Amino acid sequence: QVQLVESGGGLVQAGGSLRLSCQVEGRTAGFNILGWFRQAPGQEREFVAAISRGAVKTWYSDLVKGRFTISSDDASSTGYLQMNNLRPDDTAVYYCAADPRSYPINGAPSDATEYDDWGQGTQVTVSS
Repeated sequence: QVQLVESGGGLVQAGGSLRLSCQVEGRTAGFNILGWFRQAPGQEREFVAAISRGAVKTWYSDLVKGRFTISSDDASSTGYLQMNNLRPDDTAVYYCAADPRSYPINGAPSDATEYDDWGQGTQVTVSS
């Protein structure tokens, strides 16, 4: 199975930047699409962005488009989420997850139920 380890969260002032990392280990054949989700207390888990293996395709939520950039390094099995111009409503626990499906797929991989493996989450807090 695939295991994912996240890092890079923290406390930042509004307008600042953070870069999250997701190290994938184990059966990397399951790392065909890497997704990022976030969840605030008492809220549903929300799609943020995703990237296909080889970075041939990316997807973004309208909530972060133009501010966040997803990337990956297949050689090191690492995914990244660069977050710029952060806002207080970006505050949440951020999770990376692996979708075993291969691109092309029908539509954006925004459904959390399609992902088989999840990281432990990393807290991002944006102050006013």
